[in-house]
Amino acid sequence: MSAPNAPALRILAPAAWAATVADELVERVRAEPRLRLCLPTGDTPSPLYARLAELERARGGSFAQATVVGLDEWADLPPGDPARCDVRLRRELLDRLVPPPRFIPIDVDGSDDEAAAREHDEVARNLDLAVLGLGMNGHVGFNEPGSRPDEPTRLVRLALSSREAATARYGAARTPSGGITVGMARILEAREVWLLVTGEHKAAVLRRAVVEPEGPDCPASYLRRHPRLTVFADEAAASLLG
Repeated sequence: MSAPNAPALRILAPAAWAATVADELVERVRAEPRLRLCLPTGDTPSPLYARLAELERARGGSFAQATVVGLDEWADLPPGDPARCDVRLRRELLDRLVPPPRFIPIDVDGSDDEAAAREHDEVARNLDLAVLGLGMNGHVGFNEPGSRPDEPTRLVRLALSSREAATARYGAARTPSGGITVGMARILEAREVWLLVTGEHKAAVLRRAVVEPEGPDCPASYLRRHPRLTVFADEAAASLLG
């Protein structure tokens, strides 16, 4: 077992959070134009993506040579469903970048989800940067509680709270039963990892992830094994870190 590392903590004022993270990401891509990164969907990154789109309208071209690898995807929502991760990422960010980066989504529209997961597991190797959100139950991507740090990209059965979010928060036509996620093994192999966390409602799970002992009840806690983990938290999310 790898010894946990102390993550780099960037605690930011809520009003400055999205702009600061966007500036950091644009600078990273400008320094490494062919960056291979995965990006999350969800409520947390939405203001970040809006800010990135504004920066690109002003500066332009930062992401032209980058590659974005899909982090996760519902396994049984039809193409074009508004809750689909590929649809949301395109709508909130990728289609607003001119020119857009190359995008490699998870192919869930074929007949064999297990084969799609194995294929995407190869795509998700050698990431330069894994950008992640933090779920209320400690998940990252669709690595729900019970996930292990050595698991590859795979088909998973999702927690009820995650499945219900697809319809209640993201407008899915039906409640999905499962998803495909880049596994913790691939995330921990990335050259660098960023964890994005905002809001007082995430304070307890952030403390669980970065302060308390690691364990399968909180897959995000395994991120501390990574030697280059940076947590970008606003002041409300960081309020229990002491």
